Amino acid sequence: MTDDALDLDDPTTDPFAVARAAAAQLAEATGVARHDVALVLGSGWGGAADLLGETVAEVPAAQIVGFTAPAVQGHGATIRSIRITGGDGGASGGGDTHALVLGSRTHFYENRGVRRVAHGVRTAAAAGARTVVLTNGCGGLVPEWAPGTPVLISDHLNLTAASPLEGATFVDLTDLYSSRLRTLARTIDPDLPEGVYVQFRGPHYETPAEVRMAGILGGHLVGMSTTLEAIAARHAGLEVLGISLVTNQAAGISPVPLSHAEVLEAGAAAGPRISALLADIVRAL
Repeated sequence: MTDDALDLDDPTTDPFAVARAAAAQLAEATGVARHDVALVLGSGWGGAADLLGETVAEVPAAQIVGFTAPAVQGHGATIRSIRITGGDGGASGGGDTHALVLGSRTHFYENRGVRRVAHGVRTAAAAGARTVVLTNGCGGLVPEWAPGTPVLISDHLNLTAASPLEGATFVDLTDLYSSRLRTLARTIDPDLPEGVYVQFRGPHYETPAEVRMAGILGGHLVGMSTTLEAIAARHAGLEVLGISLVTNQAAGISPVPLSHAEVLEAGAAAGPRISALLADIVRAL
């Protein structure tokens, strides 16, 4: 397949063929033929990659077909292959376990198309991963969840009015955020709460009325990522673990105006603790 045939923006291009090509490029660039688990690291979660184990290779995301440099401050610009230390041998039951860490996330509000939003998890599946950990920084609706609180995602509300699936593609989303993996995460931290994540399109923050609506609909967390990736991951055959970091109380709950600087500050403050937590969870997968 030529490079001209790998344009994700061309509706005639098979996005899974682009994912397979990206996975092949990563295998060549990293020297790792198969990755067992993938992580998408959102705001506040970047430090977990350093705690997982030995970085085998780090590749600028923009050098891999279908990926672009991140548009958001606080997100990484690389894809890393990490040999996990202290794990159980991975899905293969023995030998080294490798994690594919996707630091470069495309958000739906960047208007690059939903295919690019889903490309990371599709590439992870093509690279051999059977599990993906999706993380984000978000606003919290539960007053008891102070900034810096990690929360397991139990379900979601996708309010983007979009889907990564194309055509007559029907996928069961029951237990999309794996109850098995949430139970496993609680063997690391039994006190982890869980809640329903609500994705708005963004990039503006939600209004107080929208936050109240999210709560009435059953939401506990609000943000601008994750749900489209989770749907694409399920379709690609990945088991999904979702974890949010409450970086701020949502609009109307917080007494102060929201800002991205606040998100980054809360993520930095919680970084060492949540990074260690995530690394321990991944090693237990």
